[in-house]
Amino acid sequence: MSETPVDELGYEDARDELVDVVKVLEQGGLDLDASLALWERGEALAARCEHHLAGARARIEEALAGRDDD
Repeated sequence: MSETPVDELGYEDARDELVDVVKVLEQGGLDLDASLALWERGEALAARCEHHLAGARARIEEALAGRDDD
C-alpha cells in the first residue's frame, strides 16, 4: 500500500489503491488493528475518488450549461 497521503492522490491512483485494499481485506488473515487501519485507508480512498468524480461532474455540467447559453 502507498504511504502517499490520500489527499495528494489523483483519481486513478486512489482507485487502484482502493482495489488493492479491498483485495487484501477480502483475503483476510490480518489482525484486528491492521484490518481496521486498512479499512480506514480504504474509506479515505473511496472518499477521495468521490471527490474527484464530483469535481469532474461539476466541470461537465458547467461546460454543458455554457454550451446551452451559446
